[in-house]
Amino acid sequence: MPSATSNPTVMHPDNAAQQKQLVESYIEAYNSFDVAGMLQPLHEEVVFRNVTNGETDLTLTGKESFRQQAEQALQYFSQREQRVTDWQFSADKVEVRLDYSAVAAIDFPNGLKAGDPLQLQGKSVFEFADGQITSITDIS
Repeated sequence: MPSATSNPTVMHPDNAAQQKQLVESYIEAYNSFDVAGMLQPLHEEVVFRNVTNGETDLTLTGKESFRQQAEQALQYFSQREQRVTDWQFSADKVEVRLDYSAVAAIDFPNGLKAGDPLQLQGKSVFEFADGQITSITDIS
């Protein structure tokens, strides 16, 4: 008799909808400088990575480490927006392509000055378990 369980590599539409909602909630909170809102969809042991030019330049583990970094980052920009341009869904991952725009609030070591606009394109990969985001990798 064939098994009634579905193939685990096939994305169930309900999972995709839930994962999209979690990602949208996170990005909306990010754009609003709402750290508590950013934390809400995250797993207690969330892992965050930032990858620039192929090099991982920041790795955080746990909601508390993420909160501390997110609060510190609030001072960096007077405006910021991540706008999703493309969604890719797989079994336990969502990859979003992003247009990122911001206005620097401070002078940065790389030469960016307070008031300067910043425009980037990149992607973020979100992984999930137990109805929460367990991993975020920002790639630019």
